[in-house]
Amino acid sequence: MIDNEELQKSVLEAIKWEPLLNAAEIGVTAKDGIVTLTGTVDSYRKKLQAEDATKKVVGVRAIVEKIEINFGDSNKKDDAEIATEILGAFKWNWDIPNDRVKVKVENGWITLEGELEWNYQKEGARKAVNNVVGVKGVINNINIKSQTHNEIQKEDIKNALMRNWSVNDQDIEVVVSDNRVILKGTVSSWYQRDEAGRIAWNAPGVWAVDNELLIEFDK
Repeated sequence: MIDNEELQKSVLEAIKWEPLLNAAEIGVTAKDGIVTLTGTVDSYRKKLQAEDATKKVVGVRAIVEKIEINFGDSNKKDDAEIATEILGAFKWNWDIPNDRVKVKVENGWITLEGELEWNYQKEGARKAVNNVVGVKGVINNINIKSQTHNEIQKEDIKNALMRNWSVNDQDIEVVVSDNRVILKGTVSSWYQRDEAGRIAWNAPGVWAVDNELLIEFDK
């Protein structure tokens, strides 16, 4: 286990290394692998980047995120303006089928709903929203319902995991139940956990992935 002071320093350095965050006032505390982020940024995108940078640090097991967003007077927008910009972003994103995603905006908080065929489309919608000025947070309730009715091939997912250099030596068990994939076992980093989930989502016929992988740094 990495000691608290060393982990705190590593997370601070990782955050400052990001170009968008090198001038941001973000506080970091660490205790037993749990990292708490505090401070204020001027966009939702920066808040997410601070979280992503923290995830990549070896030794981080969980994140308590308390970063606040203050847009300032120049970047304030009402919900109607935000909704218009989001719909415009969807229109120019080839990953998002027309009129398949419904958007609700309430005090800067975005809720996405609808039904898409692939998880990359769901992620594309989320990423398009992340860059809109005025967004405070995103609740992604889009459901995945593939038009492919093929039975999910567990061995295909296991082989895809074995082909990937970052997770091929990890202890990952793949369980398939109808259109759902469950990942169990342990990995060595948060990145590996996310990568295994991404690979599972790529299998034809997958409607849901339950990523139950645990992170163990002292394997």
